[in-house]
Amino acid sequence: MRQQFGNPEVTRVRKCGSLRNEKFGNVDAKSSQFNRSFFSSPKWYSSVKKIHFLKEFTTTVVSCESVKLDTVINGKKEKIDGYEVILEDTILFPEGGGQPCDHGYLNDLPVKFVARKEDKALHYVEKPLATGSAVKQIVNWQRRFDHMQQHSGQHLISATLDTEFQFPTVSWWLGEDVSYIELDTPSFTGEQIKKVEEIVNELIRQGKSVKARSRGLPADHKGDIRIIDIEGVDNNMCCGTHVTNLSQLQVIKLLHTEKSKRKDKILLYFLVGNRVINRLNTCIEREQKLTALLKYVEMVHQNTLIWWISFRKNVRNLTKNLQTVLKDLAILEVGRLKGIDSPPKYFFLHKKEAEPDFMNVFIKELGRTDIFLFLSTGDEKATGNIVLYGEEKAILDLGNKICEILEGKGAGKGNKFQAKVTKNGEPQKAEDCIINYFN
Repeated sequence: MRQQFGNPEVTRVRKCGSLRNEKFGNVDAKSSQFNRSFFSSPKWYSSVKKIHFLKEFTTTVVSCESVKLDTVINGKKEKIDGYEVILEDTILFPEGGGQPCDHGYLNDLPVKFVARKEDKALHYVEKPLATGSAVKQIVNWQRRFDHMQQHSGQHLISATLDTEFQFPTVSWWLGEDVSYIELDTPSFTGEQIKKVEEIVNELIRQGKSVKARSRGLPADHKGDIRIIDIEGVDNNMCCGTHVTNLSQLQVIKLLHTEKSKRKDKILLYFLVGNRVINRLNTCIEREQKLTALLKYVEMVHQNTLIWWISFRKNVRNLTKNLQTVLKDLAILEVGRLKGIDSPPKYFFLHKKEAEPDFMNVFIKELGRTDIFLFLSTGDEKATGNIVLYGEEKAILDLGNKICEILEGKGAGKGNKFQAKVTKNGEPQKAEDCIINYFN
């Protein structure tokens, strides 16, 4: 029988998403091996506070072997020479259970990555450390505490979802800026999100304790398994780092949902603790910039944006209509040119508001190459587009010259030369060049 959430006399037993395919009495061996490597000293094993809040620790180097390290340099994945270090004890968390690894230092060497291999934690650094030497571990505390907040927050959210709505957690992902929980449900309403958020934040205000303990397993399994116990709320097998009291989470904000790639699953995005503060600071800064830009108080930003979207749509429609009119104008201009009794050797035309299609319509309607065309569009004070059209020899002789005069970049083929130019407002030299060529 399912109990009401928050009853201090009833504690749920739940499995972490990363262990969801295992029975409680037959846990993945890797998780227990990690328990031995991360909590290798028995006196620390059952205490979250002693191990998770340690920022520095001195231990001994067991081995140091040369390896190739995977790293990212200028956005590209590369392999560099490095070393794989195994320590007698470690306070640096290796990647696993949905949680990224810790960062930190071994003496003054930055730890690039911490991995788990069987019952060992592997620390990757760029320089060697002598086997048997003492080494001081220093945890990147900002990263560690952030991961503790997100991971403990995930446990609390998952427990609430399971109890209130019977939505099991399938998996979860801890990202750099935002995290998500994958839920075994095809839908999740806004009202449900609001209710879960209210419950988890009330439990944070109550300051429920968070403890780690170990339990034995059958004789054919090596090692113990570690359980994270949120007072009166949840028992969950987990190898990750956690806070010692829900009050250390500060606050939880559920953001939004989206469909998972897997059928009938939902992703619920969330922030915990300092990430909520950081997101709020970003929103406030954005709001202040919008206020300064729009010259309105904060409360009317939404109305201003709605007006702007409508205005932009109208502008797009007007622009589309303008281009249609300009194409009609191109046809009229061609008719005027065709109406001249003695066709000129060359013809110049500039339309500030037109787009390149205007010039293409003009050329198509004219349908002849014996009149050399110099067509241009765009604002005279900005970059613009030009098209030269005529006999192939004239295009070959004049194309690059005109492009150079107007400081542009372009190319020609057959009867046509196109370019984007920077001196759109200085066509006189280009026109003089054409006039001199034909006279």
